[in-house]
Amino acid sequence: MHQYKGKLIIHTGSMFSGKTSSLEKDVKRFNIAGYSTIAFKPSVDNRYSRNEIVTHDLTCLNAVLVKNIDEIIEYCRELKPDVIAIDEVQFLGGTIKDIVSGINYFLEKDLTVILAGLDIDFTGKPFEIVKELMPIADYLYKHHAVCVKCGADGWVSHRKTKDQERIKIGASKEYEPLCRKCFLEEKRNID
Repeated sequence: MHQYKGKLIIHTGSMFSGKTSSLEKDVKRFNIAGYSTIAFKPSVDNRYSRNEIVTHDLTCLNAVLVKNIDEIIEYCRELKPDVIAIDEVQFLGGTIKDIVSGINYFLEKDLTVILAGLDIDFTGKPFEIVKELMPIADYLYKHHAVCVKCGADGWVSHRKTKDQERIKIGASKEYEPLCRKCFLEEKRNID
């Protein structure tokens, strides 16, 4: 798997699309191949477990809870992994400039970086950090959930509650995947 050395792998899409499952699968493959790996998750993601990345189907991967990219850099300077994985990158603290700079720092050091994150929020607007990282990815995977209304490819994580703050951590109780057509129909019904 040496062809991934110094490469950026991004898994993006809506909630329930398999982004975290794909990140977990990638990390496990690198572990099997004998690479040292460390997984990280933003401290705001308090679903399921504090020291594990947990998929919606409840598979787990040990992870270090961090606030920002600087904490990840410090861990990596000390532990010197070959591969780092960051789940829910859109929730990582720090400026976009600092996060992009940190990711580029890892790539320049020949680390493999695997990211998973939402590309758009519940209103259909892009998460800026994912938008900035996508063009520098070596491997970019857009995942789709299944629209709960019609069965087409899910495009957005529709929020089922009336909350309007942009960041609201949740799962199937708060969100559902919708295709573009069903999302726009739902939006028209609310307006």
